Amino acid sequence: MNEERRRELVKLVKKFGEEGKIAIRNIRRDVNEQLKKSEKAEHFSEDDRKRGRSRSSETTDKHIKDIDNLLAVKEKEIMEV
Repeated sequence: MNEERRRELVKLVKKFGEEGKIAIRNIRRDVNEQLKKSEKAEHFSEDDRKRGRSRSSETTDKHIKDIDNLLAVKEKEIMEV
């Protein structure tokens, strides 16, 4: 592959990575909305909701970091001659 084609592949990989991150953030948003609804329905307390939001944020951050690491590895692999 020539360098131009490798750069195109890197752009494509980054696009897929960004789509993955967006999907993860959307899941976090849905979880947070569900937590709010459950709290309003008095299924659990505000402290439980905050704890749940904290856990969902930690999990989201972890998975986004994993995606970033995989993207860096893949970009390096693609750009090798």
